[in-house]
Amino acid sequence: MSDFNIRPAVPADVPLILRLIRELAEYEKAADEVIATEATLAHSLFHAGANAAAVICERDGQPIGFALYFFSYSTWLAKQGLYLEDLYVTPSARGSGAGKALLKYLAGLAVERDCGRFEWAVLNWNTPAIDFYEAAGARPQSEWTTYRLTGDALTAFAGS
Repeated sequence: MSDFNIRPAVPADVPLILRLIRELAEYEKAADEVIATEATLAHSLFHAGANAAAVICERDGQPIGFALYFFSYSTWLAKQGLYLEDLYVTPSARGSGAGKALLKYLAGLAVERDCGRFEWAVLNWNTPAIDFYEAAGARPQSEWTTYRLTGDALTAFAGS
């Protein structure tokens, strides 16, 4: 793991993070769903009340991946949790241990912050990611189904 430098993202990283988000979206067959801009990403990560944060993984001074996360809360545990929104490693760096280094970095942050959970979601078809997460000791939570309101449905429901 010593080949990698993982550091908190800074505002100057916004173009890089957005590029990596777009690469991830393309990999997940959802490139047309990315509406984030540098301005909206900078605001959501770096304004005074920002709830999300990112880390950059570098090897030999070159960025090869990132993870974006935020803190959630569990009423049952009465503790915060760390929720991993996205983890992405560039294709040329996959298999190098960068993904594991990012995951371990965030697990360490969760322990340091006394989080009761470290959670994330993975697409059902993404077997390389599923295999990677299970090899790290993570287990799927099949008793829960994620629901989502977005776009017009969210606006309509909020206004009803």
